Amino acid sequence: MMKLTVLGSGTSTGVPLPGCPCETCNSDDPKDIRNRTSAAIFLDSGETILIDTAPDLRHQVRQFGIKRIDSVVFTHYHADHILGFEDLRPFNFISKKAIPIYLTKETEKELSRFYSYIFEPSSSYEGGLLTKVENNLFNLGDSFEILGVEFQSLKLKHGSMDVSGFRFGDFAYCTDCNFIPEETIDKIKGVKILILDALRWAKDGSHKTHFSVEQAIEVSQKIGAEKTYLTHMTHSILHERDSKLLPKGISFAYDGLEISL
Repeated sequence: MMKLTVLGSGTSTGVPLPGCPCETCNSDDPKDIRNRTSAAIFLDSGETILIDTAPDLRHQVRQFGIKRIDSVVFTHYHADHILGFEDLRPFNFISKKAIPIYLTKETEKELSRFYSYIFEPSSSYEGGLLTKVENNLFNLGDSFEILGVEFQSLKLKHGSMDVSGFRFGDFAYCTDCNFIPEETIDKIKGVKILILDALRWAKDGSHKTHFSVEQAIEVSQKIGAEKTYLTHMTHSILHERDSKLLPKGISFAYDGLEISL
């Protein structure tokens, strides 16, 4: 049996926001402390698959005792999902080999642009070992295997941008989206567990690229997952207070949440 751990359940700023006087940002509840959104899949073999390299990656792997990263799969190239990329480097030190990464051509292009010194190192470079990865490209909708696990890429809309969710077995991971096409809904139906984007309550303002909590609830009920966890949340959500407002079968995710797959 695989296990998934939510490493981060917060939006691009993380929670708490520095200097913010709100109730959530000053909460004593650890479930109100949210790293940038990412997750790790732990296989029975001892191998670990990372979903996105959030800016908090170094802290996340220490916080949750991750000793190895054997592969990474990327949802898209926005900063809050790639800026921990260089924190893969210590795992190169340990494994003595490159880490396979799985990404779309668009994400590869932006990752290579941002980390040009890694992907196109200068001949005059005199620093230490650079992060070493092996790129594996997929198209939205493709199925591919990572360490014996069959992944189905799921096309999602993040505003006008196409991004990827993933289904593996009876589990689906769909962060950073405000619309899921019908053909993708059909691919998700039947999952037992769903992690789904839900930025904030609609009363706190709509967003052009993220579901509100209310929209996420509606989509979750349409998909019919047995259990849905909402992620990518802002500081307007106070975990204990707002959890009481959710319907049965739907909960807020939190950093450190462990899910058996």
